[in-house]
Amino acid sequence: MKSIVVTTLLAAALAANAAQAEDADSGGTLNPEEMSLNKSLARALEGDVDMVVCAQGYLMTKRGDHEAARKVFQNCADRGWTGTMTWMAYMDQNGLGQDEDPEAAAAWDRKAAEAGDPVGEFNYGLDLLRGYGVEQNPDLGREFIDRSAEQGFETAEELRDSGYDWKSVTPDADEWKFQRIY
Repeated sequence: MKSIVVTTLLAAALAANAAQAEDADSGGTLNPEEMSLNKSLARALEGDVDMVVCAQGYLMTKRGDHEAARKVFQNCADRGWTGTMTWMAYMDQNGLGQDEDPEAAAAWDRKAAEAGDPVGEFNYGLDLLRGYGVEQNPDLGREFIDRSAEQGFETAEELRDSGYDWKSVTPDADEWKFQRIY
């Protein structure tokens, strides 16, 4: 009797398993790529961007896939996402995915600043104070720093409070990059 019950339960389990497999085959993909980095890249390339897709560029950068990150950031920036403009500036400033390009970095900072982004205003103000990627213009740099500080960006407030000494907000390890040599 015991073996009949076990055999019956085993047969029922196998039948249920087969039914589930059929349902899975007819029900679509069990692990869709809807939240993957590949899906975000594909959406960005199609022009279908939102906050989630644009933020995925950060993860792509962190995993070292700078080419994909640039594609996502570029498409997001083209649609007005200012945070991706500052990431493009960072990538150009630090040579992520291509050679360092101070002029391109400053151009991205300017674009974000002109769109009213407080980080963009701060970064472009720093570019102008330092003469990094643009002609040095301390007066205009202070204007952009002040705009950023007025929006509550704390690092801009610190810079303003330091008398606009850009070294006060730059890690010592990076100072060599921004020294004027002439």
